[in-house]
Amino acid sequence: MSQTVPPILSVLPSRALVDKKFKVVVENLPPGSPVTLHSLLHSEENDFWEAFGHYISDHRGTVCVAEDLSFGGTYTGKEPMGLLWSMRPVPGSRKGLRHFSGINPKRGTKVSQGKVNPKKTRKLVQKNAATVNPHVATMKPDLENHVSSSHWFNSGTRPLGVNPPSDHFNNLFLLASGPGPFPGLLDMWGGGGGLVEYRSALLASRGYVSFALEYFAPCEQRSADVELNLFETAFCILKDHPQVIPEKIGLLGLSLGSTVTMYLAAESTVIKPRCCVCVSGSHGYRRGGPLRGVFELLLKNSHMMHVDENNYQIWRDMGLGLTSDLSKKVDVGKINCPMLLVNSEDDHVWATVECAEDIAQMMQAAGKEHLLTRVQYPNTGHLIEPPYSPHVRASNFIIHYTKQKVIMLWGGQTKPHSDAQEDAWRKILSFLQHNLYCSPTLKAKM
Repeated sequence: MSQTVPPILSVLPSRALVDKKFKVVVENLPPGSPVTLHSLLHSEENDFWEAFGHYISDHRGTVCVAEDLSFGGTYTGKEPMGLLWSMRPVPGSRKGLRHFSGINPKRGTKVSQGKVNPKKTRKLVQKNAATVNPHVATMKPDLENHVSSSHWFNSGTRPLGVNPPSDHFNNLFLLASGPGPFPGLLDMWGGGGGLVEYRSALLASRGYVSFALEYFAPCEQRSADVELNLFETAFCILKDHPQVIPEKIGLLGLSLGSTVTMYLAAESTVIKPRCCVCVSGSHGYRRGGPLRGVFELLLKNSHMMHVDENNYQIWRDMGLGLTSDLSKKVDVGKINCPMLLVNSEDDHVWATVECAEDIAQMMQAAGKEHLLTRVQYPNTGHLIEPPYSPHVRASNFIIHYTKQKVIMLWGGQTKPHSDAQEDAWRKILSFLQHNLYCSPTLKAKM
């Protein structure tokens, strides 16, 4: 009597950086059999995110996610990484979740014969179930031992302790793998505050000494009463490190971090970046004032904030008026290094497309249009993150000064947003490579 061979699920490579594609293959299935693949991620905040796709096995009894079509689920079509970028909170989750990636998230994958209800497989994966019938293979959430391990660090990347630029804020200093020295990056996030480290970890794994800087505490935007010298101190810490090439340091910002990036590049006499990358940002900034001036400008236009049918807040109109008043925006004509603007056309937080157009006009008037590179993406929201990160259309946010928790509408549609994240990351890495590793680089015409 022959013994039935259970399905075999494999994920290759077994270890890779999160911005690298992996290959998911299921074998030993009956030919022409309906198959559901279900992935589950357990976040550091103890929430579960899931994705699933429905497939038909080929004549060999095999499903290859990179080559075969998904006929339904959280994604459709030929999508090698659909089990990641289409992830969403499981039903019954807390409202307004945003997927902040930890350095080592736990992710499990299950394959089931037939078009099944993901709720059933979710329970099995959460319980680390074993095989339950001849055509079901269940993998435990511990990918490093059972399926695959996706990492923000490569094996040689290491954090270093440095004296913080301020006693009130945290930082993460990450050294790239190898003998060095390396180009450096000052990495600044947005209005949610706190220390966000995963992008810096990925950049360090790509050959940069990356300094993730917390410049105000989470949910404490009032602590953003910081001056230029905080960032200048952080820049000098990075520049003076023996593993950093001092003349090859870039600035990278998302959202409010982009505003800070432009302001530092334009106004600081200490910070002289080799290049700047600004993602989903605005150049609205009261000249000569502290960082909290950005929030004050928005607060004065709070009557222009509106909500959608779900009562999600939309802020983009609040920043539209800033572009007409020179005293309320960064004088980007003073920027003397190459700058990449990455923006989305469905951003509901900042009027980034209009701001990018105004920035281009200001730089052209200053004779520096050759320093500016612009990319923008349709049907893409505010939160453009590293590739294969789940798309979050709306999530919780703490209102400045009032500490009121609302749900902010970031925008975007899942598939085009995910495509944009993959393309934008490729362009960002290429821009950094060209300006920080290759020479010579563009300079302002004096």
